[in-house]
Amino acid sequence: MRAQLARVDAVLVQALIAAALSFAHIHDIASAAGQDGWKAWAYPISVDLLLVAAWRRLRSGEAKASGWCWFVIALAASLGANVATAGLLNLDHVPAWLRILVAGWPAVAFLGGTLLAHSTPTTPANDTEVIEDQEDAPEPTPEPPAQPAIEAPPERPAVPVPAALVDHARKIATEHHTRTGTPIDTPTLRARLGVPAPMAEAIAAQL
Repeated sequence: MRAQLARVDAVLVQALIAAALSFAHIHDIASAAGQDGWKAWAYPISVDLLLVAAWRRLRSGEAKASGWCWFVIALAASLGANVATAGLLNLDHVPAWLRILVAGWPAVAFLGGTLLAHSTPTTPANDTEVIEDQEDAPEPTPEPPAQPAIEAPPERPAVPVPAALVDHARKIATEHHTRTGTPIDTPTLRARLGVPAPMAEAIAAQL
C-alpha cells in the first residue's frame, strides 16, 4: 500500500512540475507577444483546459477524430511555447507571425472547447421510427387454422464440391481405370479422397 502511494505521489509531483513549467513558458510567450497583465496568465489556462477537454472526449470513446484533432492543436501550442522559450526565440524581438498566432489563439481555444464540451452524440432516427411504427400499427387479426398438409420427404441438400477437388477425383478415377480396367466405385473414391460419403457421392456424380 505504501509503495503504491509512493508511486502515485511521485507521478503527481512530476505532473505538477511539468504543468508549472509549461504554464510559465506559455505565459512568457504571451507576455512577449504583447499580451501583458492578466491576459498573459489566461493563455496557459486556455491551453490546459483545451487539453483536458480533448482528453475527456478521447476517454469517452465518442468522436475520437475531433478529440485527437483538438488534442494535437493544444499539445502543439504547449510544446511550441516550451521549445520557443528554450533559447530558440528572442523574447525581446518576437516575430510578427508569432504575435498573430498568440492574438488568434483565444478564438481557436473557444471554438475547440465549445465543440468538445457541447457536442452531443447523435441518436439513430431509425430506432425512433421503428418504435413509433410499432405503436401505431393495428393489431393483427387471427387467421383461421390451416389444414394440415402432407409433407413431402425432404430432399437431400446438394453438397458443394470445389472444382479443384473434382479435377483431383477425375485423375484418381482415370488412374484406377488404367490400372484395374474397371471404373472406380464410390466407396473406393471416398477412401482415396478421404471425404464424407455425401461429398463422395456428389463427386462421383460429376465424373
